[in-house]
Amino acid sequence: MICAVIGGGPAGLNAALLLARARHKVILFDNAKPRNAVTETMHGFITREGISPLKFRKLAQQELAQFKHVKQYQSTITDIKRGNNGIFTITTAQGKKIQVNKVLLATGLQESLPSIRNIAHYYGHSVFSCPYCDGYELRDRALAIFTEVNNVVSLTSLLQQWSKRLFVFTNGKYKLTTSEKELLKAMNIAVYEQPIAQLVGQKGKLQGVLLKDGSKVNCTGGFVSTYWRHAGALATEIGCRLTEQGGIWQDGKGRTSIQGVYVAGDMAHVSPAQAVIAAGDGVKAAISMNQDAAQQRLTKVQAIIRQQ
Repeated sequence: MICAVIGGGPAGLNAALLLARARHKVILFDNAKPRNAVTETMHGFITREGISPLKFRKLAQQELAQFKHVKQYQSTITDIKRGNNGIFTITTAQGKKIQVNKVLLATGLQESLPSIRNIAHYYGHSVFSCPYCDGYELRDRALAIFTEVNNVVSLTSLLQQWSKRLFVFTNGKYKLTTSEKELLKAMNIAVYEQPIAQLVGQKGKLQGVLLKDGSKVNCTGGFVSTYWRHAGALATEIGCRLTEQGGIWQDGKGRTSIQGVYVAGDMAHVSPAQAVIAAGDGVKAAISMNQDAAQQRLTKVQAIIRQQ
C-alpha cells in the first residue's frame, strides 16, 4: 500500500514512522512552513522538553530516513482527486502527479494575530497563545492578556494558575458585559478596553503596552487569543465533513467522512493545539490506515472464496 502523508509536523512525522514500521510505502510531503516556527522552544512533550521546533523536525526526519520505503518531499500539495477505483491522484505545486492508496491530512492550522501594531515582533518570544506550552516560563510575571473576543473571563481565570498579576486588553474591539466586569473586578484584574497604540520592548521581549490615550501599562510577557484557520483547503475540496468547531470530522481514530482519507493533529481538534497531542493523533490515524488495509485484503480473500 502506498500512503501519502501531507504535513511534516508532529502528527505527520509520527504517522509516517508508524506506517513505515508497518512496511507500507510512505510519501511524506512537507512545505517547511510549520506554525510553531515562530517559537524558540517546544514544551510539554516528554523527553523533548525545551527542544527547538527546528531540531525536533530534523531529528524526526533523520529517523525516517533510515527506512528506504519512505520518501520525503519538500513540496506543497495543490490538489487531491479520488478516482472511481479508490486511487488518489495527488498534484504538487511543481505539477508532479503521484498516485496513492490512502491519504493522511496533517497540515495543521494557521493563525492570525489581532490587529495590534507590532505584536508580531513579540509573538513566540514573550507573547504566546498557549499557557500550557509557555505559561511556566512566564510564571509570576506581570502579564498582558490580549483578546478581542468573548473569552475574557475564562482565559483570565485560566492564566491565574501561572500569575496573579494580569492585565486585560481588548483593544477597543470587544465591549465587556456588566457581568464580565464584575467577575474581573472580583478577581482583582485590571481591564483596559481602549485601543492599543503599540507594544513596547526590545528584541522580542515585552516591556509594556502603550495605549492610544498615551498611558502605558508595564508588562513583561503576555498571552493572546489568535484567530485559527486550516493551513490549506485540501480537506474541504475533497469533501471532508467539518465539525461545528471548524475542525475536520473524524471517527475518533482518524477516519474522515471520505473513504481512504484520514486526518491527524490540529486539523481535527483545532484546540488544544499541542505537539504531543498531534503526535499521538498521528499514531492513531496510522493504525487505522493499516487496519483498513488489512480489512481490504481480507475482503478480497472472502470474495474469492465465495466465487469458488
